[in-house]
Amino acid sequence: MTVTAGVVAVQGDVSEHAAAIERAAASHGRDAEVREIRESGIVPECDLLLLPGGESTTISRLLHREGIAPEIRAHVEAGKPVLATCAGLIVLSTDANDDRVETLGLVDATVERNAFGRQKDSFEAPLDVAGLDEPFHAVFIRAPLIESVGDAAVLAEWDGRPVAIQDGPVVGTSFHPELTDDARIHDLAFFADD
Repeated sequence: MTVTAGVVAVQGDVSEHAAAIERAAASHGRDAEVREIRESGIVPECDLLLLPGGESTTISRLLHREGIAPEIRAHVEAGKPVLATCAGLIVLSTDANDDRVETLGLVDATVERNAFGRQKDSFEAPLDVAGLDEPFHAVFIRAPLIESVGDAAVLAEWDGRPVAIQDGPVVGTSFHPELTDDARIHDLAFFADD
C-alpha cells in the first residue's frame, strides 16, 4: 500500500524529511510517494503532511499567500497526521510570541522562536520520547522553546522543558529529527497506529 506524503517545500530539509518518511513507511511494509508542496491543491491529495524548519515568518507568509494554510487546517480537522519540526512547530502553534508570524493555531502551545540560542548554540542530546523504547538522538539548531502547553501532550523534555508535543493528529518538535538516520519520530507521527 502506498501512502502519499506532502512536505511543505518552502524552506528547510525537504529531501532529508522525504527520506525519513520513506524509511518509516518501509518499516511498515509500505511505499511512500512524497510530494513537495509549494502551492495550493496538493495538500488535499495527501495522507500525511510535514512542515520542516526554516524561517517561521517566511513560511507563515507563504502558506497564507499561496492558499496552503486553509488546506493544512482542513487536513488536521479531518484527523490526518502532521509532523511539524522547529519552525514548522512555531507556525502551527497557537502563539508564536511574534506578531510577524501568523500562526495556524493547530497545536495548543505557546512557542518562543530561537529560545535555545543562535546557530552557534546548536547542540545534540539523547531524549526519552513517549512511545519510543530507546532514547532518540535529537539535533537542536536555533530551536524554539515550548513555553507552555494547553491541551497538547508532552512527549519529551530537555532540561525540564517540553521539546516534543502532540495535539490530536499533530506532532511537533523543537529539534530536527530528519538530521539523523533514525526515522522513529516520523514513524511515531505517521505510522503509530499501524
